[in-house]
Amino acid sequence: MSKIRLQDHILVPKHELLSEEEAKKILETLKLNKEQLPKIKVDDPIAKEIGAKVGDIVRIERESPTSGRSIAYRLVV
Repeated sequence: MSKIRLQDHILVPKHELLSEEEAKKILETLKLNKEQLPKIKVDDPIAKEIGAKVGDIVRIERESPTSGRSIAYRLVV
């Protein structure tokens, strides 16, 4: 019996950890430092599932009928 993943649920958007290089590029593009990003707790179920650690940045991709696709970034705390 395989384990059910949270990200397989239709209502859970795609969460992905950024590499250090990707995170640096995003922060430069947005002209922000890590602490200015919205937060996600390290003990959040989805953060646990993707193996997020404090200080990591997570990319969240949501599908929307009005805007198509939106991307958000969160700092793991």
